[in-house]
Amino acid sequence: MGSITVRNEDIGLSDDGFIMDRSQWDDDVAQKLAALEGVGPLDQEQLTIIHAMRKHYDQYESFPILASVCKQAGSTRRDCVALKFRNPMLAWKLAGLPKPANIFFTSFDGKRYVPNPFY
Repeated sequence: MGSITVRNEDIGLSDDGFIMDRSQWDDDVAQKLAALEGVGPLDQEQLTIIHAMRKHYDQYESFPILASVCKQAGSTRRDCVALKFRNPMLAWKLAGLPKPANIFFTSFDGKRYVPNPFY
């Protein structure tokens, strides 16, 4: 387990890089995590997607259907998460949400990730 520091506050991370206490999350934390993952800085559309994921989790405590996240984020594309983040689990991680059990994404070309029900 590691940590990151944002505004002089240590934020604990799991071995997989997920935030341990989601109440410590905000946009600055998302930007720091994005930089660590090599995808920062996040633009407004990415932040909107992340906020839509957080809203879904707050309501249902589950991983969302990605097309619904895009709709909630105001995108006309059903694949906005894949376009903006490539791997949907990366968007989930940057949103400061806990690692979901039994949800895995696989890529055959390193560019597009799809749910893997057999993992």
